[in-house]
Amino acid sequence: MRTRPLILAVVSLGLFGGIVVAQDPPVIPRRVLFDNPERTAPQISPDGQLLAYLAPDSGVLNVWVRTVGKTDDRPITRDRTRPIRFYFWQGDSKHLLYLQDKAGDENWRVYQTDVTTRSTRDLTPFDSVAAQILAVDPSRPNEMVIALNRRDRRFHDAFKLDLTTGQLTLLAENPGDVSGYSADNAFRVRVAQASLPDGGNEIRVRDDSGHWKTIRHEGPDETFGGVAAFTPDDQAVWLISSVDANAARLVQLDLKGGPAKVIAADSQFDVSGILTHPRTHALQAVSFDRLRTEWQVIDPAIRADFQALAKVRDGDFSVESRTTDDQRWIVRYVVSDGPIYFYLYNRGTKGATFLFSNRPKMEQYTLAKMQPITFTARDGLTLYGYLTLPPGRPAKNLPLILFPHGGPWGRDDWGYNPFVQWLANRGYGVLQVNFRGSTGYGKKYLNAGDREWAGKMHTDLLDGLDWTIHQGYADPKRVCIFGGSYGGYATLVGVAFTPDVFTCGVDLFGPSNLVTLMESIPPYWATFRAMFAKRLGRLDEPEFLRSRSPLFQADQIRAPLMIIQGANDVRVKQAESDQIVTAMRHNGRDVVYIVFPDEGHGFARPENNLVFTAAAEAFFARYLGGRVEPQGSGESATSFLK
Repeated sequence: MRTRPLILAVVSLGLFGGIVVAQDPPVIPRRVLFDNPERTAPQISPDGQLLAYLAPDSGVLNVWVRTVGKTDDRPITRDRTRPIRFYFWQGDSKHLLYLQDKAGDENWRVYQTDVTTRSTRDLTPFDSVAAQILAVDPSRPNEMVIALNRRDRRFHDAFKLDLTTGQLTLLAENPGDVSGYSADNAFRVRVAQASLPDGGNEIRVRDDSGHWKTIRHEGPDETFGGVAAFTPDDQAVWLISSVDANAARLVQLDLKGGPAKVIAADSQFDVSGILTHPRTHALQAVSFDRLRTEWQVIDPAIRADFQALAKVRDGDFSVESRTTDDQRWIVRYVVSDGPIYFYLYNRGTKGATFLFSNRPKMEQYTLAKMQPITFTARDGLTLYGYLTLPPGRPAKNLPLILFPHGGPWGRDDWGYNPFVQWLANRGYGVLQVNFRGSTGYGKKYLNAGDREWAGKMHTDLLDGLDWTIHQGYADPKRVCIFGGSYGGYATLVGVAFTPDVFTCGVDLFGPSNLVTLMESIPPYWATFRAMFAKRLGRLDEPEFLRSRSPLFQADQIRAPLMIIQGANDVRVKQAESDQIVTAMRHNGRDVVYIVFPDEGHGFARPENNLVFTAAAEAFFARYLGGRVEPQGSGESATSFLK
């Protein structure tokens, strides 16, 4: 959640300096960081009688339920192969709904589980079809609005799903350019966001006769955003948009047209989310992801609640779940140097009752604090990021891991990150740079990354590294680069395009050839192709794409490299890793290649995370000299090596 606005200053050496502890803190076992959480993601039922949460059952994350105020905890779902990660209450408080795919294929199905009988049924039993949730409302407990690409794998149509009978009713058929639909509070699909050939988009509204009309055009240089919610009277929408501003604002747009009304704005940071009343749908608060999460309260009725929550404990808070009467909230607190904490908050008493933390074993260990930083890129652009230094060591001349985020149209945030804590505990400084092209900092920052893959987006990482070295934190001869998705690509770029900078690299499912990446994007991303063409490069300019592809610089790679891939990845297919591994081995270069047959883009199963982190930890230690926890049972990567 978002905290009070902060004025960002360049971090000096003194901020991280301090008392030198006589010895390193104890090694945090990988299982404490990467195994199943003990309990997490609590959700209170709409009627306030039951509390659901995720916890292991037979070693796999499932949904558990207990009566509020009692200890009658019991597992409700029975998945035995893949953890459940996304679930929510049905409005009747008698059923739970969750999403699940198969081995990472991203073909999400919607399942419904009866809390009393524990019987589960598949509400979208369609092969190779990805369900998307469009609208859920406790006041409409027996229906929801979803989108399915059943008719055409490239495009999602909108449907009403009857949660009693399972019947699907078509609400809107995608004409071929709609990237997303929005349903109003009466579950009528009335707004569509359509992609345009130039990479921009337009907002279309459907009238009572069923005709669609464009009421707003947003050019290709605007930030990502879109419809956040309908107003209570369904006559307007709240839209996150950067039109007529640098940073995305929350505006209110009348569906009959006319100028948008600004509700909340910051000159530099984009609006990141909103909070609305679960029953009346009134707007209550707006969040900004500045250096940390911060809230702007809109509804005076919750001002005292936010003031009370800010005093419960240190950290950034968010409201995760609420009863229909809005009297009880589940609140989540994030800190950078500890687990995630969950509380049940009573609005009547303004009191918060601690429920649990997601990883209580972590509380016995010393974790590292994450500090926001800024620095100036070589072309003068102010850049943002985070630096985490290992506790118990002098903040000087440390081995460093440069840890670029994925996306690339995303960003790193302040708060607990298991990979950051793992690396810091092993003795490494960890640098996270929100390079140009990252989101959250306005459209100038975002657009500065257009066509800069392996260009200025990479030199931003190098400039962040130089800043860290010049501040005295990092040893320039002991620097590795490690990341996933775009961060994996950045790793390959680092070792291929600037081979003298990095001691080693670890790439998680990063693309190696931008031509084949563009040719193989998932069918249901068809409406985003124009955006990719604008921000990455066009398929009809293959020479440009090849010039930014690590595959064609593979002969320059000298640093030891580890590549880790999910066999079912639909975003960055295994061929992206296969081809650069083949090229490196053809060039006589060693590369460790690990492929998980039951994972996609990002690894869901803790067993696989434990295997890859054990392998990567030993790899980093070999070349940077950090600490190593001995390999435990089930952590060998031997059977996954290619």
